[in-house]
Amino acid sequence: MIRSLHDGGLSLLTIDRPDRANALTAAMLRDLHDAVAQARRARSRALILTGTGTVFSAGADLDQARAGLATAPEWAALSQALADLPCLTVAALNGTLAGGAFGMALACDIRLTVPGARFFYPVMRLGFLPQPGDPARLAALVGPARARMILMAGAKIDSAEALAWGLVDRILPADALMDAARALTADALAADPAHVAAIKAATRQE
Repeated sequence: MIRSLHDGGLSLLTIDRPDRANALTAAMLRDLHDAVAQARRARSRALILTGTGTVFSAGADLDQARAGLATAPEWAALSQALADLPCLTVAALNGTLAGGAFGMALACDIRLTVPGARFFYPVMRLGFLPQPGDPARLAALVGPARARMILMAGAKIDSAEALAWGLVDRILPADALMDAARALTADALAADPAHVAAIKAATRQE
């Protein structure tokens, strides 16, 4: 299930399937894409993406992954839609991030996480290619060698290493995560949407 709230210039998207480690089904991917599109239509000035429970997302739902979801184009479409939003986007990673769910976090402007989270993208072991935009986004954050450690060597890194590498920007206690994410959006929410979009465009790396 995806919960979305668009209010006062802020869009809050929550992956809410904690009993299945927030694993994503095809329907959930469509709902996330629709929520991102709604944020654009609403001229949101900031967007926060988070999850419930202690795992942000384990990636594709296992049963649907076996049926082809793991390599479906919807993952890349969602990540690109997030990357293209003309507003500030914050991934508030409430726990472990794995597999295809990496793309959503990489497409956001800022990534916050909690102690004890782990980060891995086991495409080499599973015989899949990563989403088309993910390797370049990952390498831009952590460098080519570390991107290959994650994608080719199957490295599982913890939150402290993720911070040292530049994969995430801050580590916060779980009970402070959402307050910190909201605090980071305050200036954008007080600005005109065109001003937010202009600064986003000025800081974009091609």
